[in-house]
Amino acid sequence: MLRSSLLSRTRPAAAAALIAAASVMLLSGCTGETSAPEKTTAPPKASETPGASAEPTATAEPPVPFAIECDALLTPDQLYAFNPNFGTAPDFQPKGGDIVAVVDEAGTACGWLNQTSGEIIEIAVATPPAATLLAHQNAAAMGSTPVPTYGTPPEVEGYFSQANGTGEAQVFSGPYWIVIESSALFEPGDAGQLVADVLGNLPAA
Repeated sequence: MLRSSLLSRTRPAAAAALIAAASVMLLSGCTGETSAPEKTTAPPKASETPGASAEPTATAEPPVPFAIECDALLTPDQLYAFNPNFGTAPDFQPKGGDIVAVVDEAGTACGWLNQTSGEIIEIAVATPPAATLLAHQNAAAMGSTPVPTYGTPPEVEGYFSQANGTGEAQVFSGPYWIVIESSALFEPGDAGQLVADVLGNLPAA
């Protein structure tokens, strides 16, 4: 009877020990499973915090369209006074780099053909947004020679350059960017009368 009583006490004790061990293993298994998600929920970086926002991106202003008839930009009488050999150029297409840039700024470009030599005079005018106009003016100042005879600064800023046999006058007056380009222009004075005529023909700003 003594042995039977001892066995009956040992079995519950052993069972209790087994249950305790199983509980420890079960608990340790849960801990292992819950540790993994902690790595995927790390605190967000400073740039990802709700209060952080991207710097606003500056948006370029759209061009301001400028349209004018070619015989109003430079009248037939003014063209004749400049050189009677020049007349209309029916198949004119803008070619000069800055002339094309003026067209890209929603401006107007006109061309006249020397009926004898075949030379073309291109004149273009645009009214870009203020920041764009200033950028073109700075570029002209860096790459051309100032010409005070085109007008009185700061009301009129004039520049001239000559490269690859082509002369180019750029004039900035109020909202206007004016470009005159031709192989017939060798020096600043060659474009002087054209500059004065175009400035006088543009609508008051």
